[in-house]
Amino acid sequence: MKLFQIEEPDGGPVDPAAGGAAIGVDASGAVVEVAFSVGGNALVLVDREGFEQVLRVPSRAAEQTEWQAVFEAARIRAERALARPVTHAVIVLADVSDAETALRIRSAAEGAGFQVLRIAAAAELPDPTTALAAAMLAEDLVPPPERGG
Repeated sequence: MKLFQIEEPDGGPVDPAAGGAAIGVDASGAVVEVAFSVGGNALVLVDREGFEQVLRVPSRAAEQTEWQAVFEAARIRAERALARPVTHAVIVLADVSDAETALRIRSAAEGAGFQVLRIAAAAELPDPTTALAAAMLAEDLVPPPERGG
């Protein structure tokens, strides 16, 4: 299933102060999966045909820059698929018991442009697909947009 957006020919006005979408980023396996949820219905996002990119999960000992590059690619994948900015994420790791590693990975995600809503261990989220569960959690945790009045 592909998501699409219908707009006026010149596009709609974009509020630069508005928050972007919240996604789930599953980095608990060998390859990163990115997912988005609306109303509790989640979908794994993929790259457009011809632009496929395998996002390999760096080792836990990898430098912050390597993790940041993967998170930047995940954000770009989501923004292309959703045709809107992505600013928030729930990050899923295989294990979060090492606080120093979790902090380094959080910093990398923030450096890639995410406001990290939560870092979760894969075991905390229901099967079968942790990316989908992370997307639904991100949808629940993202602050609501501010309403002008």
